[in-house]
Amino acid sequence: MIFMIQRKELEMILENLAEHPAPRISLEQYTIPATTAATILYIACYTYGDIDGKVIFDLGCGTGRLGIGAAILGARRVLGVDIDPVAITLARRNSEIAEVSEVTEWMLCDIRFFSGKCDTVLQNPPFGVHRRGTDVMFLQKALEMGEVIYSLHKSGPDIRNFIRRFVERNNARIDTLIELKLPLKATYPHHKKKYKIISVDLYRIVRRG
Repeated sequence: MIFMIQRKELEMILENLAEHPAPRISLEQYTIPATTAATILYIACYTYGDIDGKVIFDLGCGTGRLGIGAAILGARRVLGVDIDPVAITLARRNSEIAEVSEVTEWMLCDIRFFSGKCDTVLQNPPFGVHRRGTDVMFLQKALEMGEVIYSLHKSGPDIRNFIRRFVERNNARIDTLIELKLPLKATYPHHKKKYKIISVDLYRIVRRG
């Protein structure tokens, strides 16, 4: 049975979780805004029924906002994976703060060496700006493991066409594409503005057969 939590309440819980104290640009680490995380989770849970009672993988989980939000919304089990030990430590601590540690697990691992099966993948992968092809690597791994994938990517017609072709070659289809505005806080020394709004696309991808 789905436990209905108000979207604003979920957003407030996620906003109060600890963020990474020293994100690394080489890993394209950004904390997903609580507003965006809550939007994705609400769509996945209440529009499509892909959270409640499901096994969830949060790939590139960072400090755990998506995975913890999924646990709050009734996921049966959440496994978050990240290559950064600081992020994993904080994700574990955040899950305790949010009182969902009993259904969450956090694994320090390069996703290239991670395997498993789940109902739903949630991911806010690197966009491949500083590490070319990283976004594709995450998408490939998600398609190997999840029946349904929610993946956030930079917007643009060329990117959309590439992702559509890539998904279809991997025996899946794009069920829904939702345009979002992502408000990113200044994170690195070269960021001059307090906030920058970027256009992103949320893909809901479903495996065939």
